[in-house]
Amino acid sequence: MTDPMATTLLLLARRAPDATICPSEVARAIAPDWRGAMPAVHAAVDGLVHDGRVRLSWKGRTLATRSGPYRIGRSGDD
Repeated sequence: MTDPMATTLLLLARRAPDATICPSEVARAIAPDWRGAMPAVHAAVDGLVHDGRVRLSWKGRTLATRSGPYRIGRSGDD
């Protein structure tokens, strides 16, 4: 399995500055069994949020922490 933190940042870097990605996109990029990779993706996203490297949102609203469905965006793109 590829590093989910690095993959998250790479996928974001390939998108428009204000674009977001779905955590399942990260999981699909790092493992053939993407559903099995989701816990690692969630943990990586939690770390990136804690470090201020990404932000979370859902339906245009910023989320302080990961809870339920969410999208991942670059930090500072609010």
